[in-house]
Amino acid sequence: MGHISGFSKMTKIEKIEFLSREFFDNPDRSKKLLKSFWHPDANAQKIFDEFSENTLTNFMSPYGVVPNLDINGKTYCVPLVIEESSVVAAAAKAAKFWSSRGGFKATVISTTKAGQVHLIWDGKDSNKFQSFFETVKDKLIEETKPLTSNMEKRGGGLLDLKLVNREADEPGYYQLWAEFETCDAMGANFINSVLESLGQTFKNLAQQYDAFNEDEKQVQVIMAILSNYTPDCLVKVEVSCPVEQLDDKSHGMSAAEFASKFNRAVRIAKIDVNRATTHNKGIFNGIDAVVLATGNDFRAIEACGHTWAARDGQYRGLSDCTVEDGIFTFSLEIPLSVGTVGGLTALHPMAKFSLELLGNPSAKELMTIIAATGLAQNFAALRSLVTSGIQKGHMKMHLMNILNHLEANDKERDHIREAFKDRIISFTDVRNELALIRKYQ
Repeated sequence: MGHISGFSKMTKIEKIEFLSREFFDNPDRSKKLLKSFWHPDANAQKIFDEFSENTLTNFMSPYGVVPNLDINGKTYCVPLVIEESSVVAAAAKAAKFWSSRGGFKATVISTTKAGQVHLIWDGKDSNKFQSFFETVKDKLIEETKPLTSNMEKRGGGLLDLKLVNREADEPGYYQLWAEFETCDAMGANFINSVLESLGQTFKNLAQQYDAFNEDEKQVQVIMAILSNYTPDCLVKVEVSCPVEQLDDKSHGMSAAEFASKFNRAVRIAKIDVNRATTHNKGIFNGIDAVVLATGNDFRAIEACGHTWAARDGQYRGLSDCTVEDGIFTFSLEIPLSVGTVGGLTALHPMAKFSLELLGNPSAKELMTIIAATGLAQNFAALRSLVTSGIQKGHMKMHLMNILNHLEANDKERDHIREAFKDRIISFTDVRNELALIRKYQ
């Protein structure tokens, strides 16, 4: 079919009717499916509809928890929204493992966020432009007070403002570089509003600056936007214990050998980009799941984390490991920009539930929880990789998905679980075993 005209102006029912009619062989079945995922509370559904645009229904994802995650002496039950079946179990196992070895130690290093007003100024004397900025800097900051006063009352606001010369990269290119503290808010709307105000004021003041000639008074604002790269919004989390406390008969090796192999696996992720990508994906399995559960922006956090992983020019694994003087230490230092007030955290009922489950943490505390969950997941994945291999545990957890796909009944499920308790699980083998059961039933 061709382009759709006026789709956004249709009601939700009209959109569903139209799409079901145009794209599906069985329109009634598609309409029934979409409506089956509507919230039974019409007011709640209205909230979900208004989160996005052209909303038809809700897309469900599993909501699970990791109990016994000890961080700085406090025990959390951490919510995760993720469809990968092995992630929650693996993180829970790692949390339990470290709960008897001192738990996770976490420190928020800094919470500064940044944004830029991207400018073009075609004047010839960059020193003159810098002098203009120094002259109007206080005025620029003063003009943002109506926007920053409430944040300042909470202990945040606009922290610093400077002019950055980027002419070496692009003719006439400068930035107004602004740094912010947004306290318990993620702060994107706050930051962007302040930046847009700064850009407009800067442009107006340039037109009034007597030391500029007519050409120099022309400042072009290309855009004003926060940066999702937040290297100064940083948290560090680690676990540590004597090497002998890593002893576990299920590893099939000594504690010293396990520590050595684990350490080597982390180092490989530092030097090989192919391994680093998968290594970091495992960390974000844990991080993203908590970010989603608490109504935060996992796309921004992913983008920032991957940029951080490549900050020295090569993409590297995000976690670190040392084995020194008989002590095993595994750590993660990562930028995390999150909020616990405003936005989706205040509107989504499950996001509010998640934050209450976590004890209504501050943004700093939530940073530690998210980072610890990422490190727990990474530890679990690496422990499997250097011992039994990743597939043994992963496929056991995946077995339920296979059985659902093959539409196994309860009796068949019990038989298959028993049959494969000591076998390597593959889709083909499960399907063949199920076919044998059904043949002789």
